[in-house]
Amino acid sequence: MTAKISYDEVEVGTELPARSFPVNRATLVQYAGASGDFNPIHWNEKFAREVGLPDVIAHGMFTMASAVRVVTDWAGDPGAVVEYGVRFTKPVVVPNDGTGALIEVSAKVAAKLDDDERTVRVDVTAVSAGQKVLGMSRAVVRLA
Repeated sequence: MTAKISYDEVEVGTELPARSFPVNRATLVQYAGASGDFNPIHWNEKFAREVGLPDVIAHGMFTMASAVRVVTDWAGDPGAVVEYGVRFTKPVVVPNDGTGALIEVSAKVAAKLDDDERTVRVDVTAVSAGQKVLGMSRAVVRLA
């Protein structure tokens, strides 16, 4: 599958529309049910603190999936993402305060990779509570 964005019209440095993703305890319960990941660090404050965390944290895969949504929304086709990887640098701490946390995501086209394959590398930045939560977050996208 290919994106709806034209390779010929995209330039290195093109910024994708930024988005913010709220996450609260209910979100974590829903994600745990969908993923089958019921690790208590994602729902039990006492356990999370006993293992050295500041509070309950969001699932890493939830954070990763939220971040790539900026890319898939821009591309217009999730199938256009042919490669995606991140390093987890900080957890998204989700307090039980009725508000939770916010994952703020921005991205830009960092390189045109292959003219024949019409692929670009998109670098993604994800921040929560003022701290970068993903490092080396990069997607390779096949454009139209």
